Amino acid sequence: MNLYIGNLDYNIKEENLRELFEEFGEVTSVKIITDKFSGRSKGFGFVEMSSDKEADDAIQSLNGKSVNDRNITVTTARPKTEGAGNSGNYNNRRR
Repeated sequence: MNLYIGNLDYNIKEENLRELFEEFGEVTSVKIITDKFSGRSKGFGFVEMSSDKEADDAIQSLNGKSVNDRNITVTTARPKTEGAGNSGNYNNRRR
């Protein structure tokens, strides 16, 4: 199961997230989303866990938990929709 992790401290590293989520089971991947120009964290990321049960346990335990003085959000990740990221495109705006 793929999890969305929001409101992350900008200085947190992928290793830190992995360690946090490994308390609940096997973590298969961790990705903190960064700005492609500056390389700075955007404050959110994704953690993929091998078991839905372990992922659900992580959601229940970590959602709203304070990590580096920030209350993180942990939810099931939604699939990326077509056109995501183009919300500022002139052609997508309502007139």
